[in-house]
Amino acid sequence: MTDFAIRAARPDEAAQLSALALRSKAHWGYDAAFLEASRQELTLSPEQIVHRRTQVAVSREPENDGRLLGFGTIEGEPPAGELGMLFVDPPAIGTGVGGALYSHLAEMALGLGFHRLTIAADPNAEPFYLAKGAVRIGGVPSGAVEGRVLPLLAVAL
Repeated sequence: MTDFAIRAARPDEAAQLSALALRSKAHWGYDAAFLEASRQELTLSPEQIVHRRTQVAVSREPENDGRLLGFGTIEGEPPAGELGMLFVDPPAIGTGVGGALYSHLAEMALGLGFHRLTIAADPNAEPFYLAKGAVRIGGVPSGAVEGRVLPLLAVAL
């Protein structure tokens, strides 16, 4: 497992996190046109960092100290909210960063009074969320590509 810490994201990290989200999405083999169509949906503004309760995983390894490895957001108001984003930088996929971020976000949401989170998941991420205890409750239209339907999942906290 990679040595990392999880902390609140800073507004000045918005551009880095947006770029990380695009790299993470590209990892699944999407073409340039799809990624461009997804860009706006995957872009965070500095103002959104706090509003969306953004948390980041940051490397503590000497050679990569401070490098952003992944991030996630908790959105909405209790008792039911949304795991809005969860992205891991491709070199860190499979190292435990995603699972740790997911657990951290779920614990944080519970502490804020959330009892349920929904997740509009990329189809490639659905198995990850199902393994974490989420269940599929339907589908939701993609905000980036007309006609595309994303799995809609829910997890009880």
